[in-house]
Amino acid sequence: MTTQVSPIKAVVFDIGNVLIEWNPERYFDQAIGPGRRREMFAAVPLHVLNDDVDRGQNFSQVWDQAAKQYPDWANEICMWRDNWIKLASPEIPHSVRLMRALREADVAVFALSNFGIETFEVAKTYYDFLTEFDQAYISGYLKMIKPDPDIYQVLETVSGLAPSCLLFADDRVDNIAAAQARGWHTHLFTEPQAWADTLVGHGLLSVDAAK
Repeated sequence: MTTQVSPIKAVVFDIGNVLIEWNPERYFDQAIGPGRRREMFAAVPLHVLNDDVDRGQNFSQVWDQAAKQYPDWANEICMWRDNWIKLASPEIPHSVRLMRALREADVAVFALSNFGIETFEVAKTYYDFLTEFDQAYISGYLKMIKPDPDIYQVLETVSGLAPSCLLFADDRVDNIAAAQARGWHTHLFTEPQAWADTLVGHGLLSVDAAK
């Protein structure tokens, strides 16, 4: 009987909401209350500013400038700057186990994530698994973010792997659609057990290894 070999040569992880929870709204709901948080997010383009950081702009400079531009919200904007790691927490333990199980199974594990330069360096000091990728494609260093097709092209070119050899997990539909358009295998991440089932289904992990 011939053992079927998976065509997948590398599993590609988004980080935010796949390996680490990313929920600024939850943090500010707790810090300043839901009502004031809604006012803040309506008044200040926080996610746009965060995208600027993810494109490689300096983290502190972006938020310092925003505090000056929106003085009514300066204290809260400084909370985003000073307490950023609390916005990016906690880790998702089952996803981390899956990442490590893949590496133990000799499957290459990559990161493809929208992440600032400074914030990624901070996150690595809190989450040691972020240093364990075989290859990491971080938007801040590349000066481009998902779902820009160019960032997917960079991964293909640098890794030397064909799209059909890649399996990508991300929590955003637009990022998944961009990968699918290139011929990648994909998984829209909602919770880790479904991701585990996908990895088992592709023959990358056994049921026991995916627990």
